[in-house]
Amino acid sequence: MKTTLPKESEIKRAWHLIDATDKPAGRLAVEIARLLRGRHKPDYTPHVDMGDFVVVINSAKVGLSGARKEDQKVYAKYTGFQSGYTETSAGTVRAKNPNYILWHAVRGMLPKNKLSRQLIKRLKLYPGAEHPHLPQNPQPIG
Repeated sequence: MKTTLPKESEIKRAWHLIDATDKPAGRLAVEIARLLRGRHKPDYTPHVDMGDFVVVINSAKVGLSGARKEDQKVYAKYTGFQSGYTETSAGTVRAKNPNYILWHAVRGMLPKNKLSRQLIKRLKLYPGAEHPHLPQNPQPIG
């Protein structure tokens, strides 16, 4: 038996459409990260970029797991300067940038290397139901 590695020209990238309305952010992020990495393909290789494109609509309506998470969940950021630490609640983040909650969850589930910076570019998030990727014919995923 020989191990075959797919070449860049042999990789076929599909387009997937996911509706994020009232789905938990973490569970949805797991499915998105799996599609972005290509783990659903039989010839998956960890160090090769084999992933597909993922279009997420209604990302502003993604749910959080708890009833009070909008107020309790905190996104922290540190600039590196003295007194540069800031905390922002999930409700404030959702009002300012509705795509950030899902984007942040997916980014955390990808590997921390150059490959993840390529993969995250194939994630297309839209806060509403409209998206400009109709010519690519994305296949809906339940």
